[in-house]
Amino acid sequence: MEYKDYYKILGVSKSAKQDEIKKAYRKLAIKYHPDKTQGDKAKEEKFKEISEAYEVLGDPEKRKKYDQLGANWKQYQNFGGGAGQQGGFDWSQFAGGQQGGSYGGFSFDGDPGGFSDFFQHIFGGGFGGSRTGSRRAPGYKGRDIVSEMNITFDEAYHGSTRIINLDGKKFRIKIKPGVKNGQKIRLAGKGTPGVNGGPAGDLYITIKVVPSTKYRREGNDLFADLNIDIPTAVLGGKATVETPDGKTVSLTIPAGTSCGKKLRLRGKGMPYYEHPTKHGDLYVETKILVPTKLGKEQKSLFEKLKKLK
Repeated sequence: MEYKDYYKILGVSKSAKQDEIKKAYRKLAIKYHPDKTQGDKAKEEKFKEISEAYEVLGDPEKRKKYDQLGANWKQYQNFGGGAGQQGGFDWSQFAGGQQGGSYGGFSFDGDPGGFSDFFQHIFGGGFGGSRTGSRRAPGYKGRDIVSEMNITFDEAYHGSTRIINLDGKKFRIKIKPGVKNGQKIRLAGKGTPGVNGGPAGDLYITIKVVPSTKYRREGNDLFADLNIDIPTAVLGGKATVETPDGKTVSLTIPAGTSCGKKLRLRGKGMPYYEHPTKHGDLYVETKILVPTKLGKEQKSLFEKLKKLK
C-alpha cells in the first residue's frame, strides 16, 4: 500500500499552521475543481487527492494521528498493518478498514467515498456514505467576473436595460437613472461556480458613460454653455435652454450679464442614483457672441457707443 504524503500533496511543510493548510487547500481546490478541468481525468484525480489530504490535515485530531503514523509507517507495513503492541509501538489506534464503526469521533459505515486505500485502511471512511460528525472540506466562493459596458449620456440620465453576452451566457443589466462614469454594478451569483458547494462568485460591470456634447457633469449637477448676443448681454432678455430631459425652458438674462456668468436652473440636472425623483441643478454659462462682420450702419452705431464711453 502506497504511503500518502499529505503535506507534499498540499505543498506545505509539516510545521505548517492550520490557516496555512487551509489557504493551500483552497488555492489548489480552485485550480483543480472539476467545473474548471472540463473532464480531465488526471486533474479530477488530483482534486480527489487534494480533498483527501485536507480531510486529514485540516482536522487537528486526524493530523496528530497521521503524524504519529508517518514516523512509523515502514514499521507498520512490516507488521502487515495489524493492530496491537508491535515493535514497541501501539498500532491499535490505527486499526482501520472496518466495515462501519467510529474512529476518533469520525463515524463511517464502510463507504469509501472515493478515497485512497491508504486513507480507508487508516481512517476507515471518507466523505461518502452516512456518517455522524464527519467534517467535510469547506466550500469556497467562486471567482468574480469583471467586465465593462459603454452607455450614452441619455442612458445615464433616463436609465436603461441592456443584454450582454459573456462566454456564451446572456445577462440582463438594469441601469438606474443617475449612474456615474466608473460606477460598478454587481450581479450576485453570476460569477464562476463555487468550490465544494460554496456560493458562486459575482459579476461586476463597470459603467463607462460616453461624454455628452452638450453637458458637463460634476456630481449630480450639469453645466452647459449658452450663447447670447451683445444687446441681450447689455440690455437683458430671454433665452431658450434645452434641458437633458428633452424639454426646453425660457431663461431670463439679467441686464449687464458678463461673459462666463453662471445662471442656475434648479432641479434640471442629473437624477440621484438611489433617489431618481431628486435632481441636481443645471448651470448655464454665458458666452457672448461678438459679431465679426458688421454692416455700415452697425459699425457706425458701435463707433458712437465707443465715443459715448
